[in-house]
Amino acid sequence: MFNPAVLRLNRSPILLALVSAILYAIFAYDLVRTEYTKLIVLYTLLFVLFYRLINKHSENFRLLAIFAIFLRVVFLVATPNLSQDFYRFIWDGRMIIEGFNPYLFTPESFISIGKFPIAQAQELYQGMGTLNASHFTNYPPVKQFIFMIAALFSGKSILGSALVFRIFIIVADIGTLYVGTKLLQRLKMPAHNIFWYILNPFIIIELTGSLHFEGIMIFFLILSLYLLHLGKWKTAAIIFALSVSVKLIPLLFLPLFFQYFTKNNTAIDITNSTNQGSTTSPLNFGKLIGFYGIIGITTLVLFAPFYSSDFIHNYAETVGLWFSRFEFNASLYYIAREIGYTITGYNEIAIIGKFIPIITVVSLLMLTFFRKNTSTKQLLVSMLFAASIYYFISTTIHPWYLATLVILSVFTSFKFPLVWSFMIILSYLAYVNTQNAENLWIVGLEYLIVYSVFIWEVFIKKDHQKAVF
Repeated sequence: MFNPAVLRLNRSPILLALVSAILYAIFAYDLVRTEYTKLIVLYTLLFVLFYRLINKHSENFRLLAIFAIFLRVVFLVATPNLSQDFYRFIWDGRMIIEGFNPYLFTPESFISIGKFPIAQAQELYQGMGTLNASHFTNYPPVKQFIFMIAALFSGKSILGSALVFRIFIIVADIGTLYVGTKLLQRLKMPAHNIFWYILNPFIIIELTGSLHFEGIMIFFLILSLYLLHLGKWKTAAIIFALSVSVKLIPLLFLPLFFQYFTKNNTAIDITNSTNQGSTTSPLNFGKLIGFYGIIGITTLVLFAPFYSSDFIHNYAETVGLWFSRFEFNASLYYIAREIGYTITGYNEIAIIGKFIPIITVVSLLMLTFFRKNTSTKQLLVSMLFAASIYYFISTTIHPWYLATLVILSVFTSFKFPLVWSFMIILSYLAYVNTQNAENLWIVGLEYLIVYSVFIWEVFIKKDHQKAVF
């Protein structure tokens, strides 16, 4: 089955992968998130092995790709131990199977009156926690479809549902590996850059391990950008809408396409082995409107099965909580909050939160009109900055949010998202106490390092300044 010569030749990377697999197994099956010393030691060791694997063996693309799949399979039958969100995923999927619109009811609205609309309702309610259960779902329709598929095939098994979610996420990561490699090759960048995402312990743990669906959103996003790079803007728009319908964050990038369509007058070469010498016509403003239109219509169609007047109210209310109530692992917002405390003596999140969308929009407009975005490389850098600015000023930064930054950084020369993907593990130290209270010194340490690398790369390092400005 195994060629001894091949094994001897690749002894070092195979050993690194096997040690990583053992550490991942401990992480998946023998770790509680309150065991902070064990958590940080395991995570640090995995990052060291990850860095060495890519730094020393990046030329062995096929072997690293095999490792990427193998290390994910380690988590296949594990119950997530860092996040309980998957219980809500299961709840929503079973609600759909039972004929309920998951956007119209909170789990608490049933449990509080002693009603159990789905199998294992009480267990799922306790698993997701009272905070999650008290709010309407905000998971877009493509995610809801996957939740429903899991409910169909897993019956009354919670682990079975987790297994279905995990298969979808692993397949999406394999798709990102393939499409991301193709895009890197088109951009004339090293193909092995994709492993900074696909082998990153943060990505493996937060997506495959904790069952966060950023990986599926990212697959659609990168596929859309790849198709757009080939000039297939209509198909790219449909795929982009699928990305939005998994997680809303790609909506942030829509203004950035303005220059790409209106000032990119170059016909795109899509030559390949089956289509010799083929090119597409240049993009223009009319196609930009068409691109936006297709995205809008496709997104509306995907949301349509769940539509009702209450749906719009409930969805907007839940999304609004991220600007007016929730706060976790923030950076600039925490500084603004402390200033508010000093001046008024109260937490001014309701006021500060209103400025976050305004600052985000202004930043996007500046990136759209004052930074050159006519090539795919330039567009990807602007996307990275747009998402970074949004996360820098947000009130809530859960670890898995950073997956978008990590994948975008793969197509640039910036490494601060990789540093952040390592430092983000410190945010889990909030769970060492029963109140889940954050130690702001720990939060400050995380962002001191992240902002230091960001400032050095963006404003000081000379070979990056041209890429930025």
